[in-house]
Amino acid sequence: MQNTFQILSGLFGGMAVFIFGMNMMSECLQKAAGEKMKQILALLTKNPVMGVVAGALTTAVLQSSSATTVMAIGFVSAGLMSLPQAVSIILGANIGTTITAQIIAFKLSDYIYFIIFAGFLFSFLAKTEKAKNIGQTVFAFGLLFLGIETMGDVMKPLAASPFFVGLIAKVANTPVLGVLVGTFMTLVVQSSSATIAVLQNFASQAGADGVTSVIGLTGAIPILLGDNIGTTITALLASVGQAKDAKRTALAHCIFNISGCLLFIWFIRPFATFVEWISTSGPQVEVISRQIANAHTAFNVIMTCIWTPLLPYMVKIVSAVIRDGVQPPHALSDPVYLDMKLIAQPAAALQLVHKEVIRCAQVTDELLKDISQAVRADDTRLLSDIAKRSAHLRELNEHITEYLSDLFSAGGMAEEQANGTARLMYLLGDLDRIAFLGSEIVDSLRLKIEKKYKYSKDAMKDLQKSLSLIEEMYGDVLQIMVNGDMERAKKINKKKEKLFELNLDMRKAHMHRVSKGKCSAKLTTHFHKILNTLDRMSNNCVNIADAVLERV
Repeated sequence: MQNTFQILSGLFGGMAVFIFGMNMMSECLQKAAGEKMKQILALLTKNPVMGVVAGALTTAVLQSSSATTVMAIGFVSAGLMSLPQAVSIILGANIGTTITAQIIAFKLSDYIYFIIFAGFLFSFLAKTEKAKNIGQTVFAFGLLFLGIETMGDVMKPLAASPFFVGLIAKVANTPVLGVLVGTFMTLVVQSSSATIAVLQNFASQAGADGVTSVIGLTGAIPILLGDNIGTTITALLASVGQAKDAKRTALAHCIFNISGCLLFIWFIRPFATFVEWISTSGPQVEVISRQIANAHTAFNVIMTCIWTPLLPYMVKIVSAVIRDGVQPPHALSDPVYLDMKLIAQPAAALQLVHKEVIRCAQVTDELLKDISQAVRADDTRLLSDIAKRSAHLRELNEHITEYLSDLFSAGGMAEEQANGTARLMYLLGDLDRIAFLGSEIVDSLRLKIEKKYKYSKDAMKDLQKSLSLIEEMYGDVLQIMVNGDMERAKKINKKKEKLFELNLDMRKAHMHRVSKGKCSAKLTTHFHKILNTLDRMSNNCVNIADAVLERV
């Protein structure tokens, strides 16, 4: 009983250290990569081959094909990526995830504690954030191997157990049973890298002769195939509640791994012979960990080579299974692009935030144009509609700000990303104020109409000029946000000065009309309030331009 407890606690404890080390390494690698992750993600919009490369690179950094798949699903759901692009990413992710197994295959038992100490020391003495992240990556790398070593130590008694050896013999001789075992293990642990690490460790235990692996390569390959199937559950869970293309992306991930399993399960022995041929030779217990890693890589590379030219057919298959349906329209106050599942990947999450902020800015642009139209037409219905949209727009701003706060609290951002996020929050504050000021102008205009106050024709012309200038300024701001246009930014301050002078002349002209009896004195407060609001809007436009150009 005591012996069983020690084995189970060692196995699960070692797995916990392994998964913790892998997750920590992933987080630190992301922070160390920082803005370079943007360059990797930029490859996602290229052709399918570049998509495969991007998927492999992203997975190598994230140390998780599931994380890359969830990211691809999030991008498809947000409309930032087409279905064929997302499928190509998933093909690459399956190759990238084999990096972990290849790393595990290195025999670093004698250097584990040195690696852990070196990583800790480098991180402890580092002065810059990037150097600290590199040190922590090395430290996590050491923890990963410590977990593997712990699992290996407690598995040694199992290799001598007649009951366990008999059980493994059944699995090794029945490929379908091996696939089921691998699938179940990954479903429970939710990490194919962890279950493959366990498989590599267990396969490295010697049988009764002290030379042959307790399970052998032909027994390990079906479990490996099952691990690949089990990892698809994360993608399926991530697609729940998402758009149809997101569900199709998850299904494509399943089809890739299941089709590979159905193909390879008929050729276990020839495939094992091929893997042995491409791997280093030596006693089986010494080389089987590398053989399993090579089998994992070979399986995914071969399946990617098969499916890449067949990508259009994969898209047709998943589109036929998950048919088009009626998508409910998005409410203005609801985010279209933000995805809580990507909080752990700040580079990807910030891409979505940028798109949501641009959407918010475009809606604000429409709002300002409608205010000008309402002034020209004296349209109370349009003014009521503008007031509602302004309130919804402010709600959207709150959602984006909350999402950015969640990103901050997740603690996965590099310093450069955190600075960029702070600038985004500052920019959102100005967008929110413009929406609020727009509602104030609407309130003043509605009050004028309800009280049946009449501005003179000259006053209305002046007011329309001022609103047109604000529209123009904000249009420039929108182009700066989308394109980082430096020339437009230089003109913003000049237009602000022009608006200030125009509003000053309008105030003088209004008082002159009041003195001549052409305008009612009762309108003075409302007229000046609108002009003050327009002045504040111009300040917000300048602030947004400055915030965007700081980032460029």
